[in-house]
Amino acid sequence: MPAHPTGRTLAERLLNEGQRGFPLSDRPFAQMGKALGATENEVIDTCVRLAERGAISRIGGVWAPGVGGAALLCAMAVPPERLEAVAARVSAHPGVNHNYEREHSLNLWFVITGTGAEPLDEALTAIGTETGLPVTRLKMVRPYRIDLGFDLHRPATRGSAIQRRPPRVEPADHALAALVEAGLPLVPEPFADWARALGCTTADVLARIQTWLDAGTLRRFGLVVRHHEVGFSANAMTVFDIDDAQVDAFGERLATQPGITLCYRRERAEGWRYNLYCMVHGRSRDETLGLLHAAIAGAGLAGQPHQILFSRRRFKQTGARYFRCTP
Repeated sequence: MPAHPTGRTLAERLLNEGQRGFPLSDRPFAQMGKALGATENEVIDTCVRLAERGAISRIGGVWAPGVGGAALLCAMAVPPERLEAVAARVSAHPGVNHNYEREHSLNLWFVITGTGAEPLDEALTAIGTETGLPVTRLKMVRPYRIDLGFDLHRPATRGSAIQRRPPRVEPADHALAALVEAGLPLVPEPFADWARALGCTTADVLARIQTWLDAGTLRRFGLVVRHHEVGFSANAMTVFDIDDAQVDAFGERLATQPGITLCYRRERAEGWRYNLYCMVHGRSRDETLGLLHAAIAGAGLAGQPHQILFSRRRFKQTGARYFRCTP
């Protein structure tokens, strides 16, 4: 295959351009290949290789918060000598999709998702019992920005804040939603495979996905990259203690700053006074700190109490399970 005028490989272009606007058509890989100057088989084979090396977790949907199932951010203070063992126990729970060591006395942070609040409560109770350690639960109150798409070639740009809560996924559509979060099969007509499994037409599948995208129920549909594997290896969660009457205004401003990938309000917890959170991902610690300090200044948060918690180790990173029942 001839070199692309940009000098970038097909894999590099797919990683960047395939995260949003993935074709919703009978033969999406052929359509994407046409746009990228490649054949259908070349696109499929490249996606297979990207998945095998962990650069992408799947080609599928990223749900808006609150459109189905339940999720909680949790934290634990684990004695350093027990951290790996406790992290392994936490990661063993199928609903845990992100599990990180962070630079803080609360040193193990994980997200757990499930089809409802009851399964989450049962799993967290089990984690507390198995480890003999308390689990701090930090429920989301309001999302301001949720966007883990990464432009691999351009500097961080301003985003937009979430202004409305999108409609939830109807129970009748949960089977399709489970497929959307699990990811497309890497075959020429992947949506037809889904249609056969659901007993409907490909047109029905494509129309429902487009409806979710138009309504904001799906934030995007496309390649879901794993940020460490594509070079964004330094991530920092920053937490702020903001007066409850002002937190929404600050959150909306913070969400629009360049480099902010996640921004949301959470409930405070016993011994944890922070209620505004944001995430910044960079290629180095210095780059991440530069983006973060600029975002804090741009949002008018420089005088507010806050802490920066860089990740040290990633123990687990998989897709959320809002619609797939965990074993």
